[in-house]
Parts: sequence; C-alpha cells; structure tokens
Amino acid sequence: MKARLVPMAAGGAAVAVVAVLIALTLRQPDVPTYTPTPPSPADAGRALVGPVLYTVDATDPEAWRYFSFRLGSVVDGAGATDWDLGFRRYQIIANGGPAFVGEGGIVDLGPGRLEDVRTVPETGYQGNVGSEDPRNPAIAGWYRYGFFSHLLTPKPHVWAVRTADGRYAKMEIVGYYCPGAQPGCLTFRYVYQGDGSVVVGGSDAAPPDAPHRERARGASRRGRRPSRRSTAREGRLAG
Repeated sequence: MKARLVPMAAGGAAVAVVAVLIALTLRQPDVPTYTPTPPSPADAGRALVGPVLYTVDATDPEAWRYFSFRLGSVVDGAGATDWDLGFRRYQIIANGGPAFVGEGGIVDLGPGRLEDVRTVPETGYQGNVGSEDPRNPAIAGWYRYGFFSHLLTPKPHVWAVRTADGRYAKMEIVGYYCPGAQPGCLTFRYVYQGDGSVVVGGSDAAPPDAPHRERARGASRRGRRPSRRSTAREGRLAG
C-alpha cells in the first residue's frame, strides 16, 4: 500500500507544480504605461537641457523612428545626420558605426541613477553593428524578459550617448508599454549637453525651456494587464 502511495504523491506534486506554472503564465502583473510624446522639434542650441521624459511611438515592427537630442523630439523624414537614436519596438540604435554617417555611439554606464551621473566619458562609445538589421551592443540588452509574464522590464542602468554631431547626453529607460499595455512605447529620461562638453549634471544644470519640459502627463502610473495575445507576441519578438 505504501509503495503505491509514493508514486501517487509524486504524481500529485508534479500536477501541483504544473498548475502553479500555468497560473503564473496566465497572471499578468501590472505595468506602467505611457502615451507617445507628440513630435515638437525645438533647437536647444548650446543649452544644457533636462531631465526630460520622452515616449517614442515605436509600435511599428517594420519602421524605425528617429530621435534628435538637439531638437528634443522624434524627427519625421530625418536625413542621414538629423537623428541620434533610432527606435523600432524594443530595438535601439545610435547614429554611428560602419553603415552610418554620424559620429554617434552608446556606453552602458551600468546600474545607477540618472541624477548621480555628472559627466560622461569622452571615449569608449560603441557604434552599431550590421546594416540591414542593425543593433547596438551597448544597449541591446536594456531589458529583463519575464519568462512567465512575457513582459520587458527596463534594467536600472544609465547610458551615455554621443550624438551624430559629437555632443553628449545621458539617459535611462523607464518603460516600454503604451496605454492598454500594448508594447512599443519606449520611454526614457535624458539630459542633453548642447555645448559639446561632457558635463551632463550638477549645479550648473539649467531648467529646460517649455518645449523640453519633463512631462509625466502622458504616463499612466496605474498598470493595466496586457492581453495574452500581445504578451505572447512580445515574447517571440524578444526571443
């Protein structure tokens, strides 16, 4: 009798584990969501601008959206040197590398707070690799992938960016989901130094003017549960 109970107990434990795994897969945690920032280019000149909260609509998996730190905005119809970062779903690239004409690159400064970074490096910036499907190794792994939730969660890192014209910025990624918890609203905070120096914080930081104000207006702090269909698709993309 006891011999028969042992396999039954083992089988029951296995069923319980499977049930828990299924429950974890079906249960979707709340995530912060953000509304895309309307494009509103305004030349920052030589000013130190930020911190600015900006959300790029990168929901189209077939189209790159290009962002300029100098203009503080997504730029539609951008020329070869008119942008600094490119966004496509969860992918982020700089305007630099063998297949690009800009001087851009990215450095992962590691875990930290945006406010604690006062200066950024002058060297060590990584350009993109590849041309048809480019990627930037310094920022390609900006997220943690949830195996059960299929959600992308930003790592608490700070990145230094060299722009297409050789100026500097710092940034952190704060979110990835649009209203309704749909993927592709890549949201980041940044400070841009327009005078060409590597100083991106400290007591000399000036408040940004109206076009560059930090806006949380588009952010919904109340998380919403993504559909199983959207999160499963995002899981395939992240893989």
